[in-house]
Amino acid sequence: MLEAVAPAVEDGCYPVRRLVGETVEISVDVLRPGAEVLDASFTLSGPGQTDRTERSLRPVGNDRWEGTFIPAVPGLYHFTLSAWTDRYQTWVTDLSKWMQAGEDISQDLDPGLEILRAVAPRLPEAERREVESLQAAFEGRDLASALSRAGTEPLRELIRRNQPRPDRVVSPKEYPVRVERGRAGFAAWYEVFPRSLGPGTEHSATFRQAEERLPEIAALGFDVLYLPPIHPIGITGRRGRNNQAPAGPGDPGSPWAIGSGEGGHLSVHPELGTLADFDHFRARAEELGLEVALDLAFQCSPDHPWVREHPEWFYHRPDGSIRYAENPPKRYRDIYPLDFGNPHWRELWTELEGVVGFWAERGVRIFRVDNPHTKPFPFWEEMIRGAQERYPDLVFLAEAFTRPKIMYQLAKRGFSESYTYFTWRNEPNELREYFLELYGPPVRDFFRPMLFVNTPDILPPLLQRLGRPAFQVRAILAATLSPLWGVYSGYEFLEREGVPGSEEYQDSEKYRIVHRDPSAPGTLRPLLTRLNRIRRENRALQAGAGLGFFPVDHPRLLGYHRSSPDGKSHLLVVANVVPEATLESMVEVPLEALGLPVDAAYRVRDLLTDEVYLWRGRRNYVKLDPAVRVAHVLRVEP
Repeated sequence: MLEAVAPAVEDGCYPVRRLVGETVEISVDVLRPGAEVLDASFTLSGPGQTDRTERSLRPVGNDRWEGTFIPAVPGLYHFTLSAWTDRYQTWVTDLSKWMQAGEDISQDLDPGLEILRAVAPRLPEAERREVESLQAAFEGRDLASALSRAGTEPLRELIRRNQPRPDRVVSPKEYPVRVERGRAGFAAWYEVFPRSLGPGTEHSATFRQAEERLPEIAALGFDVLYLPPIHPIGITGRRGRNNQAPAGPGDPGSPWAIGSGEGGHLSVHPELGTLADFDHFRARAEELGLEVALDLAFQCSPDHPWVREHPEWFYHRPDGSIRYAENPPKRYRDIYPLDFGNPHWRELWTELEGVVGFWAERGVRIFRVDNPHTKPFPFWEEMIRGAQERYPDLVFLAEAFTRPKIMYQLAKRGFSESYTYFTWRNEPNELREYFLELYGPPVRDFFRPMLFVNTPDILPPLLQRLGRPAFQVRAILAATLSPLWGVYSGYEFLEREGVPGSEEYQDSEKYRIVHRDPSAPGTLRPLLTRLNRIRRENRALQAGAGLGFFPVDHPRLLGYHRSSPDGKSHLLVVANVVPEATLESMVEVPLEALGLPVDAAYRVRDLLTDEVYLWRGRRNYVKLDPAVRVAHVLRVEP
């Protein structure tokens, strides 16, 4: 029997997530009473393949068998498992034991000869002659010589692959593995409103004007440039500065209130330019190493063309009017939510799938999805699966700040990455507990955590309260705790003025145009640039696996280590995560995880400052003064 298959999400109900070039480790328990030699394999099919390939599993002890494959292209893979009695090896092993014990084995040859006779006709001529020669040796009673030849590895493997398997057991299901390109697992995101990339605040920037700011963003070392919705913005119910109503004459409105007489989800806001201007902007960004990600917000302003053309797609009040979005006690009169379960749901779902296809045809391969937890799970599963069948390199990020099991379910249904609770985890014990959950089983097989330090909706209280040191340490934590991290523009300028008693920005950019001076003194741009360079240069930060925490004497400090899958790159991070005061402590270095002997002397280089320290053994001293440094990011150099 076969059991404890891995990797598997809910025993194969949902795909495991892996990346192109990442080793996929497959394992299973093979259980059978008796002393016969067993054998096992897995059969693999990949995207676009009509034939399945069989690959061997190897025993690793305690009835566990393991094997690996490395996917070369993105797409959906499936594997099945099988096990059987290796009748040939059982026969050779038993004969050897009997011969060593001095027993007569002449009466025990028939089972093996039967196998050899069955195998020979299946083989090419040269291999067939080799098997027939072995058969003749046994039949000629040259038993010692024949038995020695029978146990050689090339011959044993040849017969192993081709012998009959009458008792073969096959797993009753296929186990799916969704393989995505590397950027789905390792990337640094920068979120910016393109209308704010102009020379001032009086008018929206055009895409052509915004292009002029792309080199400075690229210089920060980010990989993905994420744009909030770029579509026409509705007039009806438009919100003004500070989310007040009614909007003033010059208020641009929230980009998430999508749609006007100028178009909907397939259009570009006229103040930004045309679709051709967007194409030019995207191409220029890619020249600079920035991949453009678009916001996918499936909601409408009251002026969206769908409201006129398909009123049946929306929720209605008893009087027949369309209901706007509500989140008591708030009412969003500038947004109509879509009714995914309306009687005409199939036409709606098809239209929304077409939105993704439209932008994918224009070269967009990354989508940040707004509030996916307010839409049905089956919609996302169907939409994402269909989209990735057509465009295997698509990446979907779920912006789902909701209950943990809902977030996890969205990941199982297809989302490549997900926002997390990192924003609200500030204390050392909170961070330790949360990331042990994210990188432990079963979550690590389907959930990829994205750590945004801020968003247009969330200005964490820690940043508001502690200012620059908090901005520094949160960026360091995000960049080193996960291969996926991001910032919303304004972070590097230490923007921290919030609405009292809330996490909202005072005078939010969602409702206005902002101008930021990249040459302003005292920004965090050097830190962000360095963090992104550290991530690119150290493989220990490029995979979710390899995270562990180590003891620190002071309870207000957090210590963790990151190691690359090949064990060649090791980093130690010690952070003053709530940087209110200078803290000193001894830290307990996990020498075993670093491959160092107990009494080793070794150098650690702080990659944030290039300072080098000589450490020895397990316990070493650190001091973190928020006015000087909030964290060490130490590369171990034996």
